[in-house]
Amino acid sequence: MTIPTSSIEQVIPGQGSMAQPESGKPAKAKRQRFRFVSNKKAATGLIMLGIYVLFAIIGPWIAPYEPDARSNDLIQSPSGAHWLGTTHLGQDVFSQLLVGTRSVMFVGFVAGIVATVLSVIIGVTAGYLGGKTDEGLSALSNVFLVIPALPLIIIITSTLESAEDWLIALVIGLTSWSWNARVLRAQTLSLRRRDFVDAARATGEKTWRVIVFELMPNLTAVIASGFVGTVIFAVLSEITLAFIGVTSSTTWNWGTILFWAQGQQALAQEAWWWFIPAGLAIALLGTALSLINFGIDEFVSPRLRSVGKTKIKTVDGRTVRMRIGFTPVLSNSPAPHTQASPTPVVRKEVTQ
Repeated sequence: MTIPTSSIEQVIPGQGSMAQPESGKPAKAKRQRFRFVSNKKAATGLIMLGIYVLFAIIGPWIAPYEPDARSNDLIQSPSGAHWLGTTHLGQDVFSQLLVGTRSVMFVGFVAGIVATVLSVIIGVTAGYLGGKTDEGLSALSNVFLVIPALPLIIIITSTLESAEDWLIALVIGLTSWSWNARVLRAQTLSLRRRDFVDAARATGEKTWRVIVFELMPNLTAVIASGFVGTVIFAVLSEITLAFIGVTSSTTWNWGTILFWAQGQQALAQEAWWWFIPAGLAIALLGTALSLINFGIDEFVSPRLRSVGKTKIKTVDGRTVRMRIGFTPVLSNSPAPHTQASPTPVVRKEVTQ
Protein backbone atom coordinates (compact mmCIF):
# COMPACT_ATOMS: atom_id res chain seq x y z
CA MET A 1 0.00 0.00 0.00
CA THR A 2 1.40 3.31 -1.09
CA ILE A 3 0.61 6.43 0.87
CA PRO A 4 0.46 9.49 -1.35
CA THR A 5 2.78 12.32 -0.59
CA SER A 6 -0.09 14.75 -0.31
CA SER A 7 -1.52 12.76 2.58
CA ILE A 8 1.77 12.88 4.43
CA GLU A 9 1.92 16.60 3.80
CA GLN A 10 -1.54 17.04 5.29
CA VAL A 11 -0.71 15.08 8.45
CA ILE A 12 2.85 16.30 9.04
CA PRO A 13 3.58 19.64 7.37
CA GLY A 14 6.98 19.85 5.76
CA GLN A 15 7.51 16.04 5.66
CA GLY A 16 6.53 15.22 2.08
CA SER A 17 8.79 14.05 -0.72
CA MET A 18 9.36 17.60 -1.88
CA ALA A 19 10.06 18.89 1.61
CA GLN A 20 13.02 21.25 1.79
CA PRO A 21 15.10 22.01 4.88
CA GLU A 22 13.92 25.07 6.73
CA SER A 23 16.35 27.90 6.32
CA GLY A 24 14.91 29.97 9.15
CA LYS A 25 15.39 27.33 11.84
CA PRO A 26 18.87 27.15 13.38
CA ALA A 27 20.66 23.82 13.43
CA LYS A 28 20.93 23.96 17.19
CA ALA A 29 20.14 26.38 19.96
CA LYS A 30 22.72 29.06 20.46
CA ARG A 31 24.77 28.77 23.57
CA GLN A 32 23.61 31.19 26.21
CA ARG A 33 26.55 33.16 27.47
CA PHE A 34 26.60 35.04 30.71
CA ARG A 35 23.45 33.27 31.86
CA PHE A 36 24.20 34.15 35.47
CA VAL A 37 24.51 37.86 34.71
CA SER A 38 21.30 37.76 32.65
CA ASN A 39 19.40 36.78 35.80
CA LYS A 40 17.61 39.90 37.05
CA LYS A 41 18.23 39.15 40.72
CA ALA A 42 21.92 38.46 40.20
CA ALA A 43 22.39 41.50 37.95
CA THR A 44 20.69 43.80 40.46
CA GLY A 45 22.78 42.41 43.32
CA LEU A 46 26.02 42.76 41.37
CA ILE A 47 25.26 46.37 40.47
CA MET A 48 24.48 47.25 44.08
CA LEU A 49 27.59 45.45 45.32
CA GLY A 50 29.70 47.21 42.70
CA ILE A 51 28.51 50.58 44.00
CA TYR A 52 29.53 49.59 47.53
CA VAL A 53 32.95 48.45 46.33
CA LEU A 54 33.39 51.74 44.46
CA PHE A 55 32.54 53.74 47.57
CA ALA A 56 34.91 51.59 49.62
CA ILE A 57 37.75 52.44 47.23
CA ILE A 58 37.15 56.15 46.68
CA GLY A 59 35.12 56.95 49.80
CA PRO A 60 37.92 58.53 51.89
CA TRP A 61 38.95 60.67 48.89
CA ILE A 62 35.51 62.06 48.03
CA ALA A 63 34.31 62.58 51.61
CA PRO A 64 33.53 66.31 52.02
CA TYR A 65 34.91 66.41 55.59
CA GLU A 66 37.18 64.44 57.82
CA PRO A 67 35.04 61.99 59.84
CA ASP A 68 36.60 63.21 63.11
CA ALA A 69 36.46 66.92 62.27
CA ARG A 70 34.30 68.92 64.68
CA SER A 71 32.26 72.03 63.95
CA ASN A 72 29.76 74.35 65.60
CA ASP A 73 26.82 72.75 63.74
CA LEU A 74 25.70 70.45 66.55
CA ILE A 75 23.01 67.88 65.72
CA GLN A 76 21.91 69.66 62.57
CA SER A 77 19.43 68.05 60.18
CA PRO A 78 20.45 67.33 56.56
CA SER A 79 21.26 70.45 54.57
CA GLY A 80 23.37 71.61 51.66
CA ALA A 81 26.46 71.86 53.85
CA HIS A 82 25.91 68.47 55.51
CA TRP A 83 23.96 66.07 53.31
CA LEU A 84 23.18 63.63 56.14
CA GLY A 85 23.30 66.04 59.06
CA THR A 86 25.78 66.22 61.92
CA THR A 87 26.44 64.52 65.25
CA HIS A 88 26.55 65.95 68.78
CA LEU A 89 30.11 67.13 68.08
CA GLY A 90 29.29 68.67 64.71
CA GLN A 91 30.84 65.77 62.76
CA ASP A 92 29.52 65.10 59.26
CA VAL A 93 27.52 61.85 59.16
CA PHE A 94 27.86 61.49 55.38
CA SER A 95 31.65 61.56 55.62
CA GLN A 96 31.59 58.97 58.39
CA LEU A 97 29.37 56.73 56.27
CA LEU A 98 31.65 56.98 53.24
CA VAL A 99 34.85 56.38 55.19
CA GLY A 100 33.30 53.49 57.14
CA THR A 101 32.37 51.62 53.96
CA ARG A 102 35.98 50.57 53.37
CA SER A 103 36.31 48.88 56.76
CA VAL A 104 33.04 46.96 56.33
CA MET A 105 33.87 45.72 52.83
CA PHE A 106 37.46 44.86 53.77
CA VAL A 107 36.46 42.71 56.74
CA GLY A 108 33.63 41.05 54.82
CA PHE A 109 35.65 40.06 51.76
CA VAL A 110 38.83 39.06 53.59
CA ALA A 111 36.89 36.87 56.00
CA GLY A 112 34.93 35.39 53.09
CA ILE A 113 38.10 34.56 51.14
CA VAL A 114 39.84 32.97 54.15
CA ALA A 115 36.80 30.88 55.09
CA THR A 116 36.17 29.82 51.48
CA VAL A 117 39.77 28.72 50.88
CA LEU A 118 39.83 26.66 54.07
CA SER A 119 36.43 25.10 53.40
CA VAL A 120 37.42 24.10 49.85
CA ILE A 121 40.76 22.60 50.89
CA ILE A 122 39.41 20.65 53.84
CA GLY A 123 35.93 19.77 52.56
CA VAL A 124 36.89 18.63 49.06
CA THR A 125 39.99 16.78 50.26
CA ALA A 126 38.05 14.92 52.93
CA GLY A 127 35.25 13.97 50.56
CA TYR A 128 37.51 12.77 47.75
CA LEU A 129 40.21 10.90 49.65
CA GLY A 130 37.98 9.28 52.28
CA GLY A 131 39.31 6.83 54.86
CA LYS A 132 41.32 8.12 57.79
CA THR A 133 41.92 11.43 56.06
CA ASP A 134 38.18 11.98 55.90
CA GLU A 135 37.75 11.02 59.55
CA GLY A 136 40.51 13.36 60.71
CA LEU A 137 39.35 16.36 58.67
CA SER A 138 35.72 15.74 59.61
CA ALA A 139 36.68 15.72 63.29
CA LEU A 140 38.55 19.00 62.79
CA SER A 141 35.46 20.50 61.12
CA ASN A 142 33.27 19.38 64.01
CA VAL A 143 35.60 21.07 66.50
CA PHE A 144 35.52 24.40 64.65
CA LEU A 145 31.81 24.05 64.10
CA VAL A 146 31.11 24.51 67.81
CA ILE A 147 33.62 27.34 68.37
CA PRO A 148 31.64 30.60 68.74
CA ALA A 149 33.16 33.37 66.65
CA LEU A 150 31.84 36.43 68.47
CA PRO A 151 32.97 35.46 72.01
CA LEU A 152 36.39 34.55 70.63
CA ILE A 153 36.71 37.92 68.93
CA ILE A 154 35.62 39.68 72.12
CA ILE A 155 38.31 37.86 74.09
CA ILE A 156 41.01 38.64 71.52
CA THR A 157 40.10 42.31 71.14
CA SER A 158 39.87 42.81 74.90
CA THR A 159 43.32 41.25 75.33
CA LEU A 160 45.01 43.36 72.65
CA GLU A 161 45.34 47.11 72.91
CA SER A 162 44.11 47.78 69.37
CA ALA A 163 42.37 45.23 67.15
CA GLU A 164 42.85 46.08 63.49
CA ASP A 165 40.41 45.19 60.74
CA TRP A 166 42.66 42.45 59.35
CA LEU A 167 42.77 40.72 62.74
CA ILE A 168 38.98 40.76 63.06
CA ALA A 169 38.67 39.46 59.50
CA LEU A 170 41.12 36.61 60.15
CA VAL A 171 39.37 35.55 63.35
CA ILE A 172 35.97 35.54 61.63
CA GLY A 173 37.35 33.65 58.63
CA LEU A 174 39.18 31.07 60.73
CA THR A 175 36.07 30.32 62.79
CA SER A 176 33.41 30.27 60.05
CA TRP A 177 34.70 27.79 57.47
CA SER A 178 33.52 24.52 59.03
CA TRP A 179 29.88 24.58 57.90
CA ASN A 180 30.79 25.22 54.25
CA ALA A 181 33.44 22.49 54.49
CA ARG A 182 30.82 19.94 55.54
CA VAL A 183 28.57 20.96 52.64
CA LEU A 184 31.44 20.61 50.16
CA ARG A 185 32.39 17.25 51.65
CA ALA A 186 28.86 15.95 51.11
CA GLN A 187 28.80 17.20 47.52
CA THR A 188 32.22 15.68 46.82
CA LEU A 189 31.10 12.31 48.16
CA SER A 190 28.28 12.30 45.61
CA LEU A 191 30.60 13.29 42.76
CA ARG A 192 33.65 11.13 43.31
CA ARG A 193 31.93 7.95 41.99
CA ARG A 194 30.60 9.54 38.83
CA ASP A 195 31.66 8.21 35.47
CA PHE A 196 33.70 11.24 34.44
CA VAL A 197 35.76 11.05 37.67
CA ASP A 198 36.37 7.31 37.19
CA ALA A 199 37.39 7.97 33.59
CA ALA A 200 39.87 10.63 34.71
CA ARG A 201 41.39 8.26 37.25
CA ALA A 202 41.53 5.46 34.68
CA THR A 203 43.57 7.62 32.32
CA GLY A 204 46.20 8.12 35.03
CA GLU A 205 45.36 11.67 36.08
CA LYS A 206 46.93 12.79 39.32
CA THR A 207 44.77 13.39 42.36
CA TRP A 208 45.17 17.15 42.37
CA ARG A 209 44.25 17.34 38.66
CA VAL A 210 41.11 15.30 39.24
CA ILE A 211 40.10 17.58 42.10
CA VAL A 212 40.89 20.84 40.30
CA PHE A 213 39.70 20.05 36.78
CA GLU A 214 36.94 17.50 37.36
CA LEU A 215 35.39 18.19 40.76
CA MET A 216 35.90 21.92 41.26
CA PRO A 217 33.93 23.06 38.17
CA ASN A 218 30.93 21.09 39.45
CA LEU A 219 31.27 22.69 42.90
CA THR A 220 31.62 26.28 41.72
CA ALA A 221 28.04 27.27 42.54
CA VAL A 222 28.21 25.75 46.04
CA ILE A 223 31.52 27.49 46.72
CA ALA A 224 30.17 30.84 45.51
CA SER A 225 27.05 30.50 47.64
CA GLY A 226 29.17 29.70 50.71
CA PHE A 227 31.39 32.70 50.02
CA VAL A 228 28.42 35.07 49.83
CA GLY A 229 26.97 33.67 53.05
CA THR A 230 30.29 34.11 54.85
CA VAL A 231 30.60 37.71 53.68
CA ILE A 232 27.15 38.49 55.06
CA PHE A 233 28.04 36.88 58.38
CA ALA A 234 31.38 38.73 58.58
CA VAL A 235 29.81 42.12 57.84
CA LEU A 236 27.11 41.65 60.46
CA SER A 237 29.67 40.39 62.98
CA GLU A 238 31.94 43.40 62.57
CA ILE A 239 29.03 45.84 62.81
CA THR A 240 27.74 44.05 65.90
CA LEU A 241 31.15 44.20 67.59
CA ALA A 242 31.48 47.92 66.82
CA PHE A 243 27.93 48.61 68.00
CA ILE A 244 28.47 47.00 71.41
CA GLY A 245 31.77 48.85 71.79
CA VAL A 246 34.15 45.89 71.61
CA THR A 247 36.31 47.23 68.79
CA SER A 248 38.03 50.60 68.71
CA SER A 249 35.61 53.52 68.56
CA THR A 250 38.11 55.60 66.58
CA THR A 251 38.04 53.27 63.56
CA TRP A 252 35.02 54.32 61.53
CA ASN A 253 32.53 51.82 60.18
CA TRP A 254 28.76 51.65 60.16
CA GLY A 255 28.70 49.96 63.55
CA THR A 256 30.73 52.82 65.05
CA ILE A 257 28.19 55.34 63.78
CA LEU A 258 25.39 53.37 65.43
CA PHE A 259 27.46 53.05 68.61
CA TRP A 260 27.79 56.82 69.02
CA ALA A 261 24.17 57.40 68.01
CA GLN A 262 23.00 54.95 70.66
CA GLY A 263 25.32 56.39 73.31
CA GLN A 264 24.17 59.97 72.69
CA GLN A 265 20.44 59.11 72.62
CA ALA A 266 19.94 60.06 68.98
CA LEU A 267 16.48 58.51 68.93
CA ALA A 268 15.35 60.51 71.96
CA GLN A 269 16.68 63.71 70.34
CA GLU A 270 14.81 62.85 67.12
CA ALA A 271 18.11 62.88 65.21
CA TRP A 272 16.94 60.26 62.71
CA TRP A 273 19.68 61.19 60.23
CA TRP A 274 22.28 59.88 62.66
CA PHE A 275 21.24 56.21 62.59
CA ILE A 276 18.81 55.66 59.67
CA PRO A 277 21.41 56.10 56.84
CA ALA A 278 23.77 53.57 58.47
CA GLY A 279 20.89 51.13 58.98
CA LEU A 280 19.81 51.52 55.36
CA ALA A 281 23.38 50.95 54.18
CA ILE A 282 23.51 47.68 56.15
CA ALA A 283 20.12 46.59 54.86
CA LEU A 284 20.93 47.38 51.22
CA LEU A 285 24.27 45.57 51.39
CA GLY A 286 22.55 42.51 52.84
CA THR A 287 19.93 42.76 50.09
CA ALA A 288 22.60 42.91 47.39
CA LEU A 289 24.42 39.86 48.72
CA SER A 290 21.13 37.97 49.15
CA LEU A 291 20.09 38.73 45.57
CA ILE A 292 23.42 37.38 44.35
CA ASN A 293 22.87 34.26 46.43
CA PHE A 294 19.36 33.82 44.98
CA GLY A 295 20.80 34.24 41.49
CA ILE A 296 23.37 31.52 42.18
CA ASP A 297 20.63 29.17 43.39
CA GLU A 298 18.55 29.77 40.26
CA PHE A 299 21.62 29.38 38.06
CA VAL A 300 22.32 25.97 39.60
CA SER A 301 18.75 24.67 39.81
CA PRO A 302 16.65 24.86 36.60
CA ARG A 303 13.52 24.24 38.65
CA LEU A 304 14.00 27.48 40.56
CA ARG A 305 14.67 29.21 37.26
CA SER A 306 11.21 28.37 35.89
CA VAL A 307 9.14 28.75 39.06
CA GLY A 308 6.20 31.11 38.57
CA LYS A 309 6.72 31.53 34.84
CA THR A 310 3.61 31.31 32.63
CA LYS A 311 5.39 31.97 29.34
CA ILE A 312 8.26 30.11 27.75
CA LYS A 313 10.35 30.86 24.68
CA THR A 314 10.95 28.32 21.95
CA VAL A 315 14.21 27.80 20.09
CA ASP A 316 13.14 30.06 17.23
CA GLY A 317 12.25 32.89 19.61
CA ARG A 318 8.48 32.52 19.74
CA THR A 319 6.59 32.77 23.05
CA VAL A 320 4.18 30.12 24.31
CA ARG A 321 1.82 30.75 27.18
CA MET A 322 1.39 27.90 29.65
CA ARG A 323 -2.15 27.28 30.95
CA ILE A 324 -3.54 24.62 33.21
CA GLY A 325 -5.29 21.87 31.26
CA PHE A 326 -3.78 22.86 27.90
CA THR A 327 -0.81 21.29 26.14
CA PRO A 328 1.25 23.55 23.85
CA VAL A 329 1.84 21.94 20.43
CA LEU A 330 4.93 23.29 18.66
CA SER A 331 5.19 22.69 14.93
CA ASN A 332 8.39 22.44 12.92
CA SER A 333 7.23 25.02 10.42
CA PRO A 334 8.63 28.56 10.63
CA ALA A 335 5.06 29.85 10.37
CA PRO A 336 3.41 30.55 13.75
CA HIS A 337 1.34 27.35 13.99
CA THR A 338 1.83 27.12 17.76
CA GLN A 339 -1.42 26.72 19.57
CA ALA A 340 -2.73 25.43 22.88
CA SER A 341 -5.18 22.58 22.50
CA PRO A 342 -7.05 20.87 25.31
CA THR A 343 -6.69 17.15 25.76
CA PRO A 344 -9.94 15.52 24.55
CA VAL A 345 -11.89 13.44 26.99
CA VAL A 346 -13.70 10.36 25.60
CA ARG A 347 -16.77 9.23 27.47
CA LYS A 348 -18.61 5.98 27.03
CA GLU A 349 -22.28 5.61 27.85
CA VAL A 350 -23.25 2.37 29.44
CA THR A 351 -26.69 1.15 28.42
CA GLN A 352 -28.56 -1.42 30.37
